[in-house]
Amino acid sequence: MRMRPTLLVLALNLALAAPLCLAQDAPGGSPGAPAQNTLNIKDADIRTLIATVSEITGKNFIIDPRVEGKVNVVSARPMDAAEIYEVFESVLRVHGFALVPAGNMVKILPEAMAMQDGSLVNSSSGPDAIVSRVIVLKHIAAKDLLPVLQPLKPQSAQLMASPSGNSLVVIDRAANVARIENLIRRIDTENENGVEVIPLGHASASEVANTLARLVPENNGGGKAVADARTNSILLSGDQAARLKLRALVSHLDTPLENSDATQVIYLRYAKASELAPVLDNVASTLTGSNGKTDAAKIATIQAHGDTNALIITASPAVFRELQSIVRSLDVRRAQVLIEAIIAEVSDEAAAEIGIQWQATDGLSGQEGLIGGTNFPGSGGSGSIIGAIADPLAAVGGGLNLGYVRGTTTLPGIGGRPGTTIYEIGALAKLLRGDSGTNILSEPSIVTLDNKEAVIKVGQEVPFLTGQYTNTGTGGSSQPSNPFQTVERKDVGIELKVTPHINEGDEVALDISQIVSSLAPTPDGATDLVTNKREINTSVLLRDGAMLVIGGLTTQEVTQSVSKVPGLGDIPLLGNLFKFRKSNLVRRNLMVFLRPAILRDANAENTISQEKYNFLRAEQLLVRERSDNLVRDEDQPVLPEVSAPPAPEADAPR
Repeated sequence: MRMRPTLLVLALNLALAAPLCLAQDAPGGSPGAPAQNTLNIKDADIRTLIATVSEITGKNFIIDPRVEGKVNVVSARPMDAAEIYEVFESVLRVHGFALVPAGNMVKILPEAMAMQDGSLVNSSSGPDAIVSRVIVLKHIAAKDLLPVLQPLKPQSAQLMASPSGNSLVVIDRAANVARIENLIRRIDTENENGVEVIPLGHASASEVANTLARLVPENNGGGKAVADARTNSILLSGDQAARLKLRALVSHLDTPLENSDATQVIYLRYAKASELAPVLDNVASTLTGSNGKTDAAKIATIQAHGDTNALIITASPAVFRELQSIVRSLDVRRAQVLIEAIIAEVSDEAAAEIGIQWQATDGLSGQEGLIGGTNFPGSGGSGSIIGAIADPLAAVGGGLNLGYVRGTTTLPGIGGRPGTTIYEIGALAKLLRGDSGTNILSEPSIVTLDNKEAVIKVGQEVPFLTGQYTNTGTGGSSQPSNPFQTVERKDVGIELKVTPHINEGDEVALDISQIVSSLAPTPDGATDLVTNKREINTSVLLRDGAMLVIGGLTTQEVTQSVSKVPGLGDIPLLGNLFKFRKSNLVRRNLMVFLRPAILRDANAENTISQEKYNFLRAEQLLVRERSDNLVRDEDQPVLPEVSAPPAPEADAPR
């Protein structure tokens, strides 16, 4: 009687007496057959299971410290070592762990760590092994297929597109990778997709494309419509069925209106309707309507509405599209230019006077006597010794004045008139040296649009006498009557006229007219006010933000005068008693600099304005903080604090 094979049950006592049951076939089985084992595990430590599988399969494991937990396995039939290894992989997957081969060893890691391990291979022992695979696509772009496959993969898996080789890289369990690869092969097939161009004869391509985009979404049927505004055509892409549907809609929309002409309104954003309307009239005269005529009155009627800054255009659709394209190109935001001028003037003036005047007499108290000497009056006849005889204070001018007064003398009257009392001044010496300097800095600035002239004037209106008239009284009266004068007021100060022209790069051409004028001291012999005037008219080319000197003047004037008695004034040393010398030296340096800054958007404009505003406000705050102010701080004028405005939004397409 043949004995049935007996089952040898090995009981391993674990912590808390959790049983791990391993049933093995009796040695009486058929010779050469692989050993069979039956796993029955209940609440066993996972590390004990790892040790058991290592003993059965002969594999060596490296266990991550984070691998821990209790496992349960129920098996109804015996399995060989390969089947037990596959069951072992499934148990680890259930608990969030994975096997990663590493030479003769196998690493047991958490699933997230295993996905990032660099030793993954494309082959595995079972469907639960983690593998990496490169799937090459033939007909579909990898980046287009990636959004379709992302929702189908587990959260821990990785799916990446490689544009260079048009392939997908998948890292996941072997079963999932096989499923994704099978799905890709079904999708990556050759189709009848193509692109066809449909020219429009009546409708606007952009309007038709927008209508189709709202009516037929791109993900519905795979069809797509794109407008080509230059040729007024619609480009259709997608499979044949989708293109057929879109073509039918385009044909329906591209139908002529009942009336050949239509009136439409175009609202302008930046350009002026009154300036743009004549330009469009000239352009319309060169266009040809559907009837072949070129009369502008018959092709298009263009009117400007100033209150709304809009254009009212009556024209056929084809002509209207041409005019609308021109309007879009011209109605753009124009850049602005900030022009900062720096006018610097430095002048020095030195004056010197030296001379001796004297008078001598043998006495004027009587009726007869002799008088003689030198007399050198200054500017306006003042400062002479003769003037000092009547009034000594008249000789007291600038510089050092030395004289000697001996007393007074009464001159006899002439023709019965009373006598005149004068001072007896024998000699008068004058020494004068004067130095004066002027340092003027002006910084006018102005902002203007591209190709627009801007003018800034800072100064005063000064009256200049241009004529006078007086009527002589009638009836023998010599008294004037009805006197009047004519006066002309002229600007005196700084005037800057500039017209910028911005090129395609970062340079700007400037047409400049710069006038700087000021009042000057009235010289001898002048009948009215005298002004100093410096004027520059030029055209220059500058980089954005660069500084350039556009003009300058450097002068040095030396004036010397000598008054002397002929003959006596030429005697060495002694001749100084008979001469008076005066010299004047004037040096003047005037330079005009210019610096343009291109403001292409609102952010640049806000930055410049905020900087100037904050500078002026800071100066006012410094005045308020002075301790010697008699006005209370709260009564001092101060600009309000203004924060920078938010960045403007981009213009919506029209």
